[in-house]
Amino acid sequence: MTPTPPPPFPTLSTARLRLREITEADAPALLALHGDADLMRWFGVDPLPDLAAAQALVRTFAGWRAAANPGVRWGLERHDQPGLIGSLGLFAWNRNWRKCTLGYELARAAQGQGLMHEALRTAVAWGFAQMALNRIEAQVHPDNAASIRSVQRLGFVPEGRLRQLGFWGGQYHDMLQFGLLRSDWDASLH
Repeated sequence: MTPTPPPPFPTLSTARLRLREITEADAPALLALHGDADLMRWFGVDPLPDLAAAQALVRTFAGWRAAANPGVRWGLERHDQPGLIGSLGLFAWNRNWRKCTLGYELARAAQGQGLMHEALRTAVAWGFAQMALNRIEAQVHPDNAASIRSVQRLGFVPEGRLRQLGFWGGQYHDMLQFGLLRSDWDASLH
């Protein structure tokens, strides 16, 4: 029996951004993002060391859609200025529990302009509508004030501190747990 191929990639659009599939051609831009130690200090992984690692990450993101607990990772680019400026994903989808996890990063030059909020709103709405989610989770480093503000602006509720949840940069890191329920999301739309 031939395995079913994943569905076509869900390209999305906002007023200023296109959320699209990350391809091999994006590997250098992905390296610039994921190789930036300052940016990755909040992301939960060590910075990528080279282009080969960025190419492997592109393949990892592509494989998410066919994984047992699938997900989707969008590349973010401006409509008026092509080129990857960040990425955003819904991953670790538990279909039985109707939940997944949210993750994202944005190039420093693109921060502070409301771009990630715009992209997050679109991706979260898509997740509730297309993945039939009831819950989206986000784990945010306690020192990442900008990301905490981002998820709270979307309606995510703080649910507690997960002690030493992550390990990167040679040390353990606590993470703050946030959750957004579909009922919270629907209520905020009215």
